[in-house]
Amino acid sequence: MKYIFAILMLFVFPLTAQAGAIEKLKTFIAATHSAQATFTQVVLDQDGRRIQNASGVMQFQRPGRFRWTYQKPYEQIIVGDGAKFWLYDKDLNQVTVKKLDAALGSSPAALLAGSNEIERGFVLKDAGNRDGLEWLQATPKAQDSSFAAVLMGFDAQAGLVVMELNDTFGHKTVLRFSAMLRNPRLAAGQFQFTPPVGADVISD
Repeated sequence: MKYIFAILMLFVFPLTAQAGAIEKLKTFIAATHSAQATFTQVVLDQDGRRIQNASGVMQFQRPGRFRWTYQKPYEQIIVGDGAKFWLYDKDLNQVTVKKLDAALGSSPAALLAGSNEIERGFVLKDAGNRDGLEWLQATPKAQDSSFAAVLMGFDAQAGLVVMELNDTFGHKTVLRFSAMLRNPRLAAGQFQFTPPVGADVISD
């Protein structure tokens, strides 16, 4: 099964060492309007065994526009155009399209996707220090969320560098970000998607 967590829209930027993890997240949302970075993704099962590796490039522009391109081990593109969510699986030649709000829901993407009212959907708390990082825990308030908790690791200089996503099935997805560009100018076409000719399109 291909675990898709590309709609997270998570981006790194420098933060002051004195700020707590919650304040760092709020500062991030207020100050970051666009970003581009490379990412790696590892999925672990209930026993901590690695069941998936992936990597690619992500771009984002608030509010509600993002593009994640998975390059290895399979090719997928996920685009948010401000109104719709598009997922293209090249191997299957299949496109899934949903309303953006429905696709995000109470997912981790809702933490950073355009609204400054983070605590309307999540309970936030500082989660201490580990591995040289300062951690924040975000717990969805919605009962039907597929995530039990999201942990964010902040470095004093680099900002948000690691995400740990714990789903309700006991899997953990770890995302790491590098080569970050903060607030770059991104072409509007990056956040538009047209299904390839011949692709199967599945919509709600």
